[in-house]
Amino acid sequence: MSILKDKNILLGITAGIAAYKSASLVRLFIKAGANVKVVMTPASKDFITPLTLSTLSKNPVYSSFVDEEDHNQVWNNHVDLGLWADYLVIAPATANTMAKMANGVCDNILLATYLSAKCPVYFAPAMDLDMYKHESTKTSFEKLASYGNKMIPAGTGELASGLVGEGRMAEPEDIVDFIEKDILERLPLKGKKVLITAGPTYEALDPVRFIGNHSSGKMGFEIANAAANLGAEVILVTGPTHQKITHSLVSTKAVISSEDMYNEVHKHYKSSSIAILSAAVADYRPKTIADQKIKKKDTTFTIELEKTKDILKSLGETKKSQFLVGFALETNNELEHAKGKLKSKNLDLIVLNSLQDKGAGFGVSTNKVTFITSSDEIIEHQLKSKAEVAEDLMQQILKQLHA
Repeated sequence: MSILKDKNILLGITAGIAAYKSASLVRLFIKAGANVKVVMTPASKDFITPLTLSTLSKNPVYSSFVDEEDHNQVWNNHVDLGLWADYLVIAPATANTMAKMANGVCDNILLATYLSAKCPVYFAPAMDLDMYKHESTKTSFEKLASYGNKMIPAGTGELASGLVGEGRMAEPEDIVDFIEKDILERLPLKGKKVLITAGPTYEALDPVRFIGNHSSGKMGFEIANAAANLGAEVILVTGPTHQKITHSLVSTKAVISSEDMYNEVHKHYKSSSIAILSAAVADYRPKTIADQKIKKKDTTFTIELEKTKDILKSLGETKKSQFLVGFALETNNELEHAKGKLKSKNLDLIVLNSLQDKGAGFGVSTNKVTFITSSDEIIEHQLKSKAEVAEDLMQQILKQLHA
């Protein structure tokens, strides 16, 4: 999954022959999972039609402050467009438009939107060789960079004039790749490895039966997605679950038993910066596992259980620089038990949720949690979706790391 998934991308198109590539660029953004809206300069419609772009983006295309064919003359609000966008990408960016951007000229809806935008701005220059090399164009590049805008370098090749050299707009695939890499470089967990456990464990009784629990793994998968969206390289060790994740920064390691999970976690812990153990690991397992299916014979049946290895405690005992997070699912004396677990297992943070809270726990899409830090700070949260809880958790971890 691309880092652009669910992001709002506003694509600005100006009047250059390279505008024909914008259709492919819209499709690539959509393929990456982004939401796309298009703003055009009036002259750019001579090179590509709004109909093409609206069909591909599945959104209206804006090229003027009002729709001239609408007798009601509804205003196209450039401020709302600028606020909607997570990223503004201007491709192609002509010498004319860049000069206006650099000097605050505002004579069309794209330029008004640019001046209103609060998000990161990328621009992909496209023009002939002599224009690209001109001192005024270089000045525009320098001014735009000084404003914090990011230039996607033009390529070298045959130009519309027949000349060969710099000025050719980057190919759509290269534009998307540039933006994805730039976003990743800015993310707070770039270069960090985050180890996460999710789901239940199944402890075999015989070749057919097992002892397990009702954990769906959804909370752990949402945490993995939230960590990856912050740029982390995520190792997700998961017990049996139907959950799926496709993020390009998440590597999934499937396990079955608590022993499997213990071994897999310890493979990756030493090289991890953060470990978040949200899996519902069995506390006990059958002492002996039958080689054959146990037949139903007696009225009662006794199973002798033994303790499983405490994965979280083992990590706390060997912790060096890692930030260690545990989960506590409690049914009574919740705060007392969670605080005890926090200290006894040498955690930096524990996430408490109670089965007494409606909408929390196993098999639901929501959760109600309380964060307890190693400095005894207690942060209560209201009932939220597990995706929102995951984002809250990652922000709490970042807050403690940077404290």
